[in-house]
Amino acid sequence: MTPIDIETESFRIIDREAGPHAFTPEQWPIVRRMIHTSADFDYLRTVRFHPQAVAAGLKALRAGMPIITDTNMARSGIRKKDAGRLGVAVICRMDEASVHAAAQSSGSTRAEAAVDAALAEMTDGVYVVGNAPTALLRLIEQVRSGRAQPALIVGLPVGFVNAAESKAALAELDRPFITNTGRKGGSNVAASVINALLLLAQEKKQTIGPI
Repeated sequence: MTPIDIETESFRIIDREAGPHAFTPEQWPIVRRMIHTSADFDYLRTVRFHPQAVAAGLKALRAGMPIITDTNMARSGIRKKDAGRLGVAVICRMDEASVHAAAQSSGSTRAEAAVDAALAEMTDGVYVVGNAPTALLRLIEQVRSGRAQPALIVGLPVGFVNAAESKAALAELDRPFITNTGRKGGSNVAASVINALLLLAQEKKQTIGPI
């Protein structure tokens, strides 16, 4: 089987095993790719979408706005060719010297400092958190203060400390988001959400014109 054959068959199996669900036609490709990446059907019941999440994400990506990630792992999982077709840059600030220095100076984590470093470029773009709850909590704080204005937040940090809590806080934010409940998540799952949106954005751009 070719890679395309394997992916197609995997999606066929997921569709069959998932059965009936309440996701919209634009939400389901995202959830299905999350399941494909993780082999975890729990996402059927734990994923949460803001009502404008998909539309906001598509608009941002089709306009060539940047994707900013909390880790290089999430950045590496995003399909650069698909992003490139839309003129979208994929950015991670975690390893920059200025971010290291800011974290040391303020006593914060590098993930928090990286959020602060990306405030200007995230405006109308997409911010992706797949690992660090501290990044998501800092981003929520900056959104509430009016200093951060991303078009969409993909918040899927994984872990035992503040992962579930940070996602619960995101779900209460008046800003388009895609998240889930509980401890599960991760950079690979967060990247899969972006990859699904990139594919949808290309389809929409070709078939229906600007949103």
